[in-house]
Amino acid sequence: MKTRIALASLAGFFIGLAVCVAADLQLGTWKLNEEKSKIPAGAPKNTTVVYEMAGDNVKSTIDGVDAEGKPTHAEWTGKFDGNDHPATGGSTYDTLAFKKVNDHTLSLTVKKAGKVTANGRIVVAPDGKSRTVTLTGTDPSGKPFASTAVYDKQ
Repeated sequence: MKTRIALASLAGFFIGLAVCVAADLQLGTWKLNEEKSKIPAGAPKNTTVVYEMAGDNVKSTIDGVDAEGKPTHAEWTGKFDGNDHPATGGSTYDTLAFKKVNDHTLSLTVKKAGKVTANGRIVVAPDGKSRTVTLTGTDPSGKPFASTAVYDKQ
């Protein structure tokens, strides 16, 4: 009887662990791998992105450089629910909406003053060691852009 209870408890632990790990693939610190990325010349770059839990929300801290090479810092707190959540510090956005597509993929909508300026996807590699962020949209001058940024997990 004790063996059955112990095995059932152990099985429950591993199932719970698997669910938690799957939900947390996006969490952690991600550093830009410029060699693998295709970011247009003169475009801003997010060099470090950190996702962490903040209660039942996710907090994202984004550090990088703007088009002139000056340091930038932005923050976003919300859920991966597809709804707009306010972001601070971004010159080209004031809300971000992330939606979980599956355990490895998020869709992203970027808005400034209620207008969509970019859409994209964030895909974590099967081994969890890297992620690729693809974005398409329009820059502040109205010109279309496309970028692919590859990040390595720290």
